Amino acid sequence: MSGDLRVIVADDQELARAGLSAVLDAEPGIAVVGEARDGEEAVELARRLAPDVVVLDVRMPVLDGIGATRQLVALDPAPRVLIVTTFDLDEHVADAIAAGASGFLLKDAGRVQLAEAVRVVARGDALLAPQVTRRLLERFSERLRPAVRAPALDALTPREVEVLALLGRGLTNAEISAALVVAEATVKTHVSHVLLKLDLRDRAQAVIAARTAYADLEQQRAALDDLLDAVSYTHLRAHETVLDLVCRLLLE
Repeated sequence: MSGDLRVIVADDQELARAGLSAVLDAEPGIAVVGEARDGEEAVELARRLAPDVVVLDVRMPVLDGIGATRQLVALDPAPRVLIVTTFDLDEHVADAIAAGASGFLLKDAGRVQLAEAVRVVARGDALLAPQVTRRLLERFSERLRPAVRAPALDALTPREVEVLALLGRGLTNAEISAALVVAEATVKTHVSHVLLKLDLRDRAQAVIAARTAYADLEQQRAALDDLLDAVSYTHLRAHETVLDLVCRLLLE
């Protein structure tokens, strides 16, 4: 019908392709104008049919969804691209967004979510499924919010940092020895170095130093867990990158 959103569906699996097409075609205001078995066919159809949205699987023969996305967004006029896949691997999400996809949805989404995702990307917005947003936050959060470390800790070797962390948990030398699979005499040497480098009088001060140093990290992780529990379908704002999104979510 005139005025409907024109959609092309591309998936190398016939049943999946037919299912996506049937769901979208049954939605008011959406018309599936073509189906493709691979990315190359999707690009060719888009050139001829000028759709508003192309729904792509990631893994397809000849030309995969990422490569097809790059070619689709270079067309004039360029359709919006919605990646719909069974795979939520980090590299697929990052590559799809970098290639120019406007949305990333998993195939276990319901028909309402699928139709809404098509409408969202068609009007120029972007959308990430909740599972995808969680993965992105988990992937980037440590980079964006590194643990606050006391400057003196930078003087410690990686092994000494491990020993300090175990001291903070109240472990004895024998227990640290077992945890790190090293001789107890080696642990004693590491403890001595930690005390000397951090200018601490004894193990009691070392425990306090450890708990203080790692408290901020634990608080950040707890806050991130609370944030992830609250994540729902996420709309990217105009011109917002994935890292912009993550920063915004972490700061809201």
